[in-house]
Amino acid sequence: MTAPDPGSSLSEKLVEEVPSLRAFARSLARDHALADDLVQEAILKAWSKLDSFEEGTNLRAWLFTILRNSFITLTRKHKREVQDVDGSHAAGMIQLPAQEGALDISDFRDAFKSLPNEQREAIVLVGAAGFTYDEAAGICGCAPGTVKSRVSRARNALAEMLQFRPGDLSSSDPATMSVLATRRPTQ
Repeated sequence: MTAPDPGSSLSEKLVEEVPSLRAFARSLARDHALADDLVQEAILKAWSKLDSFEEGTNLRAWLFTILRNSFITLTRKHKREVQDVDGSHAAGMIQLPAQEGALDISDFRDAFKSLPNEQREAIVLVGAAGFTYDEAAGICGCAPGTVKSRVSRARNALAEMLQFRPGDLSSSDPATMSVLATRRPTQ
């Protein structure tokens, strides 16, 4: 494609429409800088497709249509964009590698299997299933104090086997935390 001769009447008409295009763009965008960008984009698109414009048709309507379509496209694009000035949205989209988590889960399963049956049962009922100590005691057929003791011993044994320090549990893997939950259920 060759660019039209700048002295041709069609290119002169295109330039003559710039003030009208600018006024239309400002009414759409309500922002002078954005309006100027839209006019520039419309002129560039029209100039690149000028050889496909049919003489005798309405050049002004063609230019206004190009500008309007550019504005609509820009508006749709901005609706899908997320404003993330401080990077907090992007930071939330980070996915850590799964292999380390898989190793942590594997270590947890091994440690969990090594607990005595009574401690495993108590920590699953209280830590994972969310039962109160009284409810867990009813299920296990023992006193609530016994369940508390078993849960405490199980948590301590797991923390020791997994080499947790007291402050480490808050930043631990969520799967491990569901069982090693430090919150005590209500009675």
